[in-house]
Amino acid sequence: MKHAGTVSLETERLILRRFTLDDAQQAFDNWMSREKVTRYMTWQPYQNVEDVKGYIQYVIGTYEKPDTYYWAIEEKNSGQVIGSISVIWLNEAVESAEVGYCLSDDFWGKGMMPEALSAVIRYLFDAVGLNRIQAGHDVNNPNSGRVMEKCGMRYEGTLRQADRNNQGVCDTVLHAILRDECNNG
Repeated sequence: MKHAGTVSLETERLILRRFTLDDAQQAFDNWMSREKVTRYMTWQPYQNVEDVKGYIQYVIGTYEKPDTYYWAIEEKNSGQVIGSISVIWLNEAVESAEVGYCLSDDFWGKGMMPEALSAVIRYLFDAVGLNRIQAGHDVNNPNSGRVMEKCGMRYEGTLRQADRNNQGVCDTVLHAILRDECNNG
């Protein structure tokens, strides 16, 4: 693996980039404070922008490490930060990572998250040299699974009562893609 850190990525409609403190208000307004968005997340909706600033400050501090991959998702047309996508864990022994993402409900169903996830998958395979990328979702949140499938990730199984989110203990559906599937698919 060749860690390259969080570099800017651009797609047709999105810019994936490092967070800045200037993003705090938009992050709070667009998704981090919304119960609808955080329903299946492991963190509670933020109650104020100051707490979001604290979290973003923490994320900014992690950018010093070359194995940090944490992007703000900016919509090009509006210049608004509408979500985030990140590597939530790495296993260097098998060149594997798990990704997680969150998007403003104002942009659900418009293909934005598959666009962002596809860019991150390609970057992690091509630039970083990963062999496997996986993601999981609550069994009751099939829309997240559809995002994964649109990006070529395959269903691998359902882990019973394997996680906890804002709905309580939940079954987790696991999807993954291998580098050779991405390059040949």
